[in-house]
Amino acid sequence: MSNTPVAQADKMRRYYKFHAAIYDWTRWTFLLGRIGVLKQLPTNIKSLFEVGCGTGHNLKWLSRRHNTMHLCGVDVSADMLDKARTTLNSAKDRVTLIHDSYQKTGFRPETPPDAILFSYSLTMFNPGWEAAILCAKEDLPTDGRIVVVDFHNSPHHWFKRWMGFNHVRMDGHLLPFLQKHFATEHVKVRSAYFGLWYYVAFIGTK
Repeated sequence: MSNTPVAQADKMRRYYKFHAAIYDWTRWTFLLGRIGVLKQLPTNIKSLFEVGCGTGHNLKWLSRRHNTMHLCGVDVSADMLDKARTTLNSAKDRVTLIHDSYQKTGFRPETPPDAILFSYSLTMFNPGWEAAILCAKEDLPTDGRIVVVDFHNSPHHWFKRWMGFNHVRMDGHLLPFLQKHFATEHVKVRSAYFGLWYYVAFIGTK
């Protein structure tokens, strides 16, 4: 199968068919900074769209902190969305979950959201991360915000290769592209586990 966004989405569906059941138990040790970047969002945001919402971890936190915010999440994995529906049952009147990909030919929000969130998803869009960021730029209104928290880089080649086996690219490639297309409102690059890797948190405005 060729290396295309469609092929990559199929890989993600197969990968998460097993991992969905253990995702929330295991990934908290890796997915650092998720709540921290969400706390940086201004309180006047009324709608947020998450690309690669997974099991609904971020949407659940947002639904509790902002009880009038309308939330929408899209994911290519039906298994992850099954977990998300359970996680978000108490807020189902304000949360919409979509089983699809986010690209030119995939799902796009009909009404521009105030913010679009990518939480540890862009480094798994290989190929497709540039297109996803540009889709967000198209879908956001003027002064809308893109919110990204993700792996950034690692000085250890063996660790980057190991992450690559898990479909994650860690080459410091996201931040320059984000800063090229959005005005930086908030950016932090932080060390994880004494420099084993670095992660980035970014909020930019259109």
